[in-house]
Amino acid sequence: MSEVAYARLKSKKRSERTMNVLTLIVVIVFALIVLFPIWWIFRTSLMTNPEIYKYPPSLIPKNWLFSNYEKTLNIFKFWKYLWNTMIIIVPSCLGGTFTATLCGYAFARLRFRGKQLIWILCVGSMLLPAMVTLIPLYIGWTRGLGLHDSYLPLILPYFCGGGAFNIFLIRQFILSIPRELDQAATIDGAGYFRILFSIIMPAIKPAMIVVALFIFIGLWNDLLQQMIYINSSDKFTIALGLTNFKGQLKQDWSLTMAATCLSFAPGVIFYLIGQKYFVEGITLTGMKS
Repeated sequence: MSEVAYARLKSKKRSERTMNVLTLIVVIVFALIVLFPIWWIFRTSLMTNPEIYKYPPSLIPKNWLFSNYEKTLNIFKFWKYLWNTMIIIVPSCLGGTFTATLCGYAFARLRFRGKQLIWILCVGSMLLPAMVTLIPLYIGWTRGLGLHDSYLPLILPYFCGGGAFNIFLIRQFILSIPRELDQAATIDGAGYFRILFSIIMPAIKPAMIVVALFIFIGLWNDLLQQMIYINSSDKFTIALGLTNFKGQLKQDWSLTMAATCLSFAPGVIFYLIGQKYFVEGITLTGMKS
């Protein structure tokens, strides 16, 4: 290698190294910006109220008062609210993921009359604001079916396809799987359900986990519908319990922030468990249209 070529290669490597360092710095800065509100909530939960209102505010608590969490748990019925939330989330995630897989498989592999029209209506329903259907659905569940103060209006819709976006996600993932696998299984005598359970579902495991996480996050943060359909305090979820808890304490921000940390901690844990599959599913979905 000539000296000129070696110098160019060395200069190129130096430029790439510099760009990598600058990119890393930018990512770290943006990560800190995103994480700062979470840290602010956590540090506030470990302070006394006079320390919270102190100016200028400190980023690190002077005394780490983990006893605030003990006081919060004595007032805030965290475990009761968590159990109530899981009663809604677990069947919804299982039913929503399974039915979304069935619908996505039907749209991706099966041929039936009106398939294109039904698919257009399904995708088009994603453009419909939730507020438009909120009142008709409430009237249908409460007056039509008599489901007052019940979890069922929050659970049953996920057994009817799991949501248009989730169906779209599963369909796009199935389209990336070669049809030759289905044809080979058909030659061996496998039917539609055998192909789905033995070939398709093992191959789309990341997408199914993504759908389950989407349903989990949506239900965990869904305050509006829970507020509409749940009236009894014994049936409060974490979202409702936290809202009620904030109203009771008024200006006691240390305990309020401690309850807030307790409320989002399970969601963060579940997301971290499925993060690998979440990223993989989002990356691979849509490789084939």
